[in-house]
Amino acid sequence: MESKYAIALACMFMLLATCHAQSNYIPYELGGDNFYNMYGGPNLSASISGTDEFDRGDTVTLHVDLTNYGRVLGFKEDRTPQNPKEFALKNAELTEEYKKTTALGIVANLVSNTSDVEVMSGDQVVESLKSGQKTQSPLKFSVKISKHAPSGEYPLALNVSYDYQDNVRVDASSLSTESGTPTLVNYRASYIYQKANQTIPIYINVKSQADFEISGASGELRAGEKKGAVEATFRNIGDEPVRDAVARLSIFKPFSSTDDQAFIGSLAPGEEAKVTFRIDVDSDATPKEYGINSEIKYTDVKGDTVISDSMKIPVNVSPKSTSLLLPAIVVIVLIASAGVYMYRKKQRKV
Repeated sequence: MESKYAIALACMFMLLATCHAQSNYIPYELGGDNFYNMYGGPNLSASISGTDEFDRGDTVTLHVDLTNYGRVLGFKEDRTPQNPKEFALKNAELTEEYKKTTALGIVANLVSNTSDVEVMSGDQVVESLKSGQKTQSPLKFSVKISKHAPSGEYPLALNVSYDYQDNVRVDASSLSTESGTPTLVNYRASYIYQKANQTIPIYINVKSQADFEISGASGELRAGEKKGAVEATFRNIGDEPVRDAVARLSIFKPFSSTDDQAFIGSLAPGEEAKVTFRIDVDSDATPKEYGINSEIKYTDVKGDTVISDSMKIPVNVSPKSTSLLLPAIVVIVLIASAGVYMYRKKQRKV
């Protein structure tokens, strides 16, 4: 009996080269032998490919690489082979068991837990990833950063789910040596799979920048008014100071102006400046509330010229005022005419 075991062991490597697992699955109740219980499995890691630093207000495509660092941590023999066929089955099973570290049918979903960063795209799918492999092309997620997102690091959660091979059972009707090479006859392998979930943190950074808002504004104009005052207070709500700042208006009908810019100068984070613009209003302007776009052109800490996002200044236009001069003249003429009439009437009586 021992010689038979030796023959089987000597032919192990030849057998593994010629013995291929079938792709069909054997229902568990049909049996099959389990010689090993392997420990370990896939272990996915994620990293951003390219830059991870963006401007506030950007909508960007985030490229994420997945890498499988899965490994077999150990094994335990579940059954001791008793004959050459079982030795052959044991070795065939061992080859299949090492596929335990492959992640199959990977579904990845990126999630943000802050309103300042919004993930616009849905699930990304990877067919499989063997241990030691990285995705051939990065996963792509569309991410929108809010206009006034504070600078700093933002954590995102990459939720991944996948299947992996948990165990293998093998079976064969006999071991044939007719061809000179031991071959398992009617060899079959059944694969038992499990599902796994991982949450992988990844991080993006929002650049430090100046940022602005209108903290106060007033604009009460009349149709036909000339050089009416529109006031606005701009606050630097960003993280960096600015210099040579100039507030500008984007004028449109029914407005016009030769005074649509106002110099601010330097503005540190948290500071604000009040400016006044002079605006003409067309006489046929429709009475209603308008929103005039404004922006700030400034020099940042790097010496670059930057133009801020547009900010609306509310301006209310009321109806054109009616002149009282003409009615007053009419009244005066009427009074004068009446006086002349009464004077002449009195003269005729004399």
